Amino acid sequence: MQRNGLWVLRLGCAVLWLATCLGAAQAETVSLMVGGQEKQIYLPVVLAEKLGYFRDEGLDVRVLSEPAGIEAADEMLAGAVQGVIGFYDHNIELQSLGKYTMSVVQLGVAPGEAEMITSRAPQVKGVGDLKGHRLGVTGLGSSTDFLTRYLLAKAGLKPGAAVLIPVSAGDTLISAMETGQVEAAMTTEPTVSRLIALHQARVLVDLSTDRATRAALGGPYPAACLYMEAGWVEAHRPVVKRLVAALVRSLHFIATHDGAEIAEHVPRGFYAGDRAMYVAALDAGKGMFSPDGLMPEGGPQSVLKVLREVLPTVRSAPIDLSRTYTNAFVTGLH
Repeated sequence: MQRNGLWVLRLGCAVLWLATCLGAAQAETVSLMVGGQEKQIYLPVVLAEKLGYFRDEGLDVRVLSEPAGIEAADEMLAGAVQGVIGFYDHNIELQSLGKYTMSVVQLGVAPGEAEMITSRAPQVKGVGDLKGHRLGVTGLGSSTDFLTRYLLAKAGLKPGAAVLIPVSAGDTLISAMETGQVEAAMTTEPTVSRLIALHQARVLVDLSTDRATRAALGGPYPAACLYMEAGWVEAHRPVVKRLVAALVRSLHFIATHDGAEIAEHVPRGFYAGDRAMYVAALDAGKGMFSPDGLMPEGGPQSVLKVLREVLPTVRSAPIDLSRTYTNAFVTGLH
């Protein structure tokens, strides 16, 4: 009996091992590039990875990071990754260049950004006062670049009235502000809160929520999303559906938990040494996340208006907005 029992135990272990191996073999590997995964605007993809939502969908998702969204898009177009967690506006810009990509799930209903002005410039009361100043953006051709140029134009300043300098985010931007390399900068949390805590800068323009964004830009500006090449989406629809399901589940987690609970599942390095500050910024900014993953009504048209103001290629190209996003994968979940 003992020998038979031992044989059954060994057989059970072998079956379990084989099932585990088969499950791993069947997991679809997908690489996603994020334009700085430590930024709170991209929290849904971090949570989907840390909470095992991708794994639950049978996906082996490799999340890679670049400091700026435009660099992430370049990686995807070069074939290094299958998708980008970045801003929706890049889909419109890329179409104007003859490259068709689309947002398959909308993660952010607002940019979650702020234009920060150095504390050494109390005379700057509005964007119109930035003439002649050095302004930081994450990268030239990035969404922060687009938004900064639009704010300048909306304030009546002509192109070239201010100098835009790529300074990334986080420590690099903070150093650039401290040394005077830039006097203002468009950035996200937790960098916004860090600049305020260090008394280095104050908020000049708030784009952290949908309401604030509409007031500043004159309309909505759906931002963070998962976007992919249209051809890849069509050829891998089951995989895209599973990616979207995991990210929508992540959005639901954000909507139903407070900042402290969410922060427990974020790498400690994202706190930049101050967990309380990180949690406070997250609680204040949760409204930037989409509640359901759908593209907000009127969002694409509003983003197109902004880009036509600042990008000659978009201004001169016929843009088919229906090819820049799809709600099909999100609505298919319900």
